[in-house]
Amino acid sequence: MALAARLERFLTRKGIPYSDLAIDQVTSLDAAVIASGKPQADFIQATLLIDIHGVIMAVHRFDSALDLDAVIQVTGRRLQPLTARQSIRLFGDCDPGCTPPIGAAYELPVLVDEDVTRAERVFFSGGTDHGLVEMEGRSLRLALAGSRQGHLVIRGQGNGDREALTLEEVADKLQKLYRLPPMPALGLRILRLTANTEATARELAELIEFDPSLTAQIMRYARSALFNYPGQINSVQEAVTRVLGFDRVAHIALGIASVRAFNVPRNGMLGMDRFWRHSLYSAFLCQNIAPRCGADKGLAYLCGLLHNFGLLLVGHLFPAEFEELNTLRESNPEASMHSLEQQVFGHGNGDEILAVGHGAIGGILHRLWQLPDPVVKAAGVHQRLGYHGEHESYVLMVQLANALLKGRGIGDEFNPDDIPSLLEGLGLSQTVVDDLELEIDRVAPDLDALATSLSS
Repeated sequence: MALAARLERFLTRKGIPYSDLAIDQVTSLDAAVIASGKPQADFIQATLLIDIHGVIMAVHRFDSALDLDAVIQVTGRRLQPLTARQSIRLFGDCDPGCTPPIGAAYELPVLVDEDVTRAERVFFSGGTDHGLVEMEGRSLRLALAGSRQGHLVIRGQGNGDREALTLEEVADKLQKLYRLPPMPALGLRILRLTANTEATARELAELIEFDPSLTAQIMRYARSALFNYPGQINSVQEAVTRVLGFDRVAHIALGIASVRAFNVPRNGMLGMDRFWRHSLYSAFLCQNIAPRCGADKGLAYLCGLLHNFGLLLVGHLFPAEFEELNTLRESNPEASMHSLEQQVFGHGNGDEILAVGHGAIGGILHRLWQLPDPVVKAAGVHQRLGYHGEHESYVLMVQLANALLKGRGIGDEFNPDDIPSLLEGLGLSQTVVDDLELEIDRVAPDLDALATSLSS
């Protein structure tokens, strides 16, 4: 018999037509796909998940990887994969590694990825180690009737499971395995100057004016409509004293100088063009949120500006993998960046340490560069929703800024956030969102122009 008993009874009882396909004995679905000689794209599979409320079956294409973050968003449940032993107990009439993706036959609730529901024909495990099921799309939809549907996957092959590392281990391995870029000399000098409480606007201006490119950027920033300064600005010192202020000039100069440590492509959703646009918008929003919740405006601006530096480090150290991540981001807009990073980094040759995510990597780099603690924390945990801990307000400001920017297609994340929870965490009302949206509308052309000039 090519089908497991319960699956065969279910299909017969429901009158659902199918064909069974005998194959050589195998030990997994991967081996069955190879043995069948059929296209991988025509196969579907089941992934079993569990939490305290019970087991759910997720059904998706064989050439995709389940995105647990997406599943959590769809279900509102913190589901984790079943162990092999748990699966065997649930599917007692099936051979190990041969789980049929028809949960109703085993009285399991089912989540179905939207790609599966559009299939014209599929193959899947029949529950035995020597048989597959072939089914037309219409029949499959009958077999999955009553299932919950949604976007559940990252399209493209995954890299399997990997062990988690602590951030201390990641930091240690990063420093041992790779030559991390030091903070550029100009950035280091700016950082030291800002640490001196006696530093003057003249000293900052003189430092910036050693670099003609940086000088031009600061002058362009001060003359932009962001500030609507009515008079002439003829020097960096005037930009500092009359328009921007010491902290803002120091922070934007620090950001510009620091980016020079990285060699990253301009194009793509994760390229330097998009990076600067995202960073400037985030910095602007954080700076505007800060006074509303009693935080320091200068630090908030720096948190928003530098929170995504981990992406630049990933692109600098691993250009091929960064290109792959860029491609995955383009084709999987609903997936979280954390899930995509886990897909790309985990090949077992050292770079699996980057599977912790670009946020954590950026936080490590910022700590090595001795940036302020709120900046380190905002970068390190901005991917962690529901964060509570040190410098929480700065983390939440960055997360709120990113959430507001998603609706404008700005940033590297496009899955929705819980904006009411972020507002509550910062002690803000919903009306703040409307005010911030109006502010973004007002300055968007100038921020876009500045971002273009910075990335060129």
